[in-house]
Amino acid sequence: MIEIIPNWHPVLVHFTIALVTMAAIFHLIAKILNSEDPRAEGTIAGRWALIAGALVTIATVAAGFYAYNTVAHDEPAHLAMTDHRNWAVPTALAVLLLAVWSWIDSRRNRAPSWIFIIALIVVAGSLSVVGYKGAELVYRHGLGVMRLPAAEGEGHHHHHHHGTADTADHDHDHDAMDADHDHDHDGTGTTGSGGAEHAADHDD
Repeated sequence: MIEIIPNWHPVLVHFTIALVTMAAIFHLIAKILNSEDPRAEGTIAGRWALIAGALVTIATVAAGFYAYNTVAHDEPAHLAMTDHRNWAVPTALAVLLLAVWSWIDSRRNRAPSWIFIIALIVVAGSLSVVGYKGAELVYRHGLGVMRLPAAEGEGHHHHHHHGTADTADHDHDHDAMDADHDHDHDGTGTTGSGGAEHAADHDD
C-alpha cells in the first residue's frame, strides 16, 4: 500500500469537502429548476455525490482520529487540533444524517425540501471551516511536516551575502571617519598641525 506521511487524512478530507459541496450545488440547482421533480438530473447527481461524500467521510474521520493520537505536537498545536476535531465530528455526523435523509427521500420518490437543501448548504459551509482549521494545523503549527526547507537557499544566500557586504562597507566608512576624528584630536592631522604651528609662532 502507498505510504502517506503522516497518514491518509489530508488526502481523504479533500474528497469529503468536494463531494458534499457539489452535492449542495446540484441539489440547489435542481430545486430552482425542477422544484417538484424527484427524478431531476441535478437531484440524482447531488444525491449520489452526498452518499459518496458520506462514505468517504467515515474514512476521513477515522484517519483524522489516528492523526490526532499519533502526530507529534506541542501544547498550542494540541489546542488547535482539539478545536479542529470539535468542528469536524459534528459536521461529519451531519453529513451522515443528511445522506440518510436523502436516501429516504429517494426511496419515497420525494423531491428534497428546502429545509434539506438549506441544511446541506450550511453543512458544506461548516466543512469549509473545518478544512481551514485543518490547514492551520499544517501551515501555522507545522503538524505532520517531516522536514522544513533549508533557510540558506541559493536566492536567500545571495540576498543575505549582499546585505552583509553593504553592512561591511557601511561599517568600514564609519571606522574611517572615526579614525580621522581621532587623528585630528591627537594633533597629527591637518588641524592638529596647524594648531602646533600656531603655538610655535605664539612662543616666538
